[in-house]
Amino acid sequence: MRPVHPEFVPDASLSRAEMERLQRDIAEVAVFEDRFDFDPEAVSAGAGDAEQTQLGGTVSGDDPPVVAGVDQAFAADGEQAVSAIVATRGGEVIERVHAVEPTEIPYVPGLLSFREGGAILSAFEKLAVEPDLAVLDGSGRIHFRQAGIATHVGVTLDVPAIGVAKNLLCGRPRESLDGHLPEGARVAIESDDGVTAPPGTVIGYAYQSRQYDDPETRHVNPLYVSPGHRVSAETTTDLVARLCDGYKLPEPTRLADSYADEVKADIGE
Repeated sequence: MRPVHPEFVPDASLSRAEMERLQRDIAEVAVFEDRFDFDPEAVSAGAGDAEQTQLGGTVSGDDPPVVAGVDQAFAADGEQAVSAIVATRGGEVIERVHAVEPTEIPYVPGLLSFREGGAILSAFEKLAVEPDLAVLDGSGRIHFRQAGIATHVGVTLDVPAIGVAKNLLCGRPRESLDGHLPEGARVAIESDDGVTAPPGTVIGYAYQSRQYDDPETRHVNPLYVSPGHRVSAETTTDLVARLCDGYKLPEPTRLADSYADEVKADIGE
């Protein structure tokens, strides 16, 4: 895949003000509602009844949507970013690609895509299959300027994309998250004064993908899921729920995380 909007390709040489201006431009183009061509109920972490062949094989019957999980790792010296993409169809891996690019700027909250976006786009260029949905490790609309890494990549490639983050970057939970949420619980995240969306806009959800039976002794923190591009906040949460397979993370990004670690280990040898 190559960028549909090359003007949005992240450029680490920009000033901070220029990066933030570009993010506001991306947010204006982003679509935070359902505009995709697949059936959300056909998305799953398991193979289901379809006959699957791993790594490039065919699928009998109607092909389930292709979901590309995207995750990053960094070389031990911190100067190289590894972007790994694992494409799945009906829960089976059909392609794995990766790219390694230099990291040109340090981590700055809200500007993650300018540190990691180049490696992600390089990996997408190597991807032979056309994904129906991209699931990225990071935020989408839950972002100061509504343009987290999932939005930046989704808009640049014009692919439906969602972000799944482990920590809340900004926004205000509609209900307290201090207690132990039961598995399957959803709490809306609203925009506040720190987000460019109108106050009270639902920009994503805290989603409890997994929880221990006895939360008094140990518990799992929720995920923070948000639309990146061409998916609504509600459908984003539905998709994440369908993609989690007994693990905290959606299966495509969990696989991408493992693959990124493999590549990182090879770099270190």
